[in-house]
Amino acid sequence: MRNAAFVAIGVVLILIQANLYRALGWLHLNGATPSLVLPLVIFLGVHEHSMARGALIAFGLGYFLDVVASAPMWLFTFVTVANWWLSRVAGVRLTAQTFITRMSLGFVFSLIEAAMVLILLAVFGSDTRRPLEIGHIVLPRAVATALFAPIVFHIAQRIHQSTQPVHGGAEGAQR
Repeated sequence: MRNAAFVAIGVVLILIQANLYRALGWLHLNGATPSLVLPLVIFLGVHEHSMARGALIAFGLGYFLDVVASAPMWLFTFVTVANWWLSRVAGVRLTAQTFITRMSLGFVFSLIEAAMVLILLAVFGSDTRRPLEIGHIVLPRAVATALFAPIVFHIAQRIHQSTQPVHGGAEGAQR
């Protein structure tokens, strides 16, 4: 149930992100579109105990992001799984409990995501000028992602807590 809830909220966040891109385009703020699924992937890297489950959810969300974003196929799939892995490695030392920590995690991982995307586009893309053209939106996107990160972390935390098994119920009580 938890897996389905994380995938469902991830799909909803990707669809909201796609509509925000269009809405902010009308306001001429194309670069300020936040990555709403990135904080969810960071949350999974920090809090999910099962490596296989976290990697598969990150893979599925990245693949759906590839389909919706009309980016080169497998770009966001790779970047999403790589960000999940990096947050998993950093998760031993980081905790995402406070508002400021959640915002800073969203900001830093958004910069890391942008660096990976730009490098992969520069190396494997057919248009060598494309990374230079989209490089100016890295900072506004990171700021927007940092602003939305606490909201996404809160939603993910609620899902995580509501699907936790209850321990110490009446079944295990001694007589």
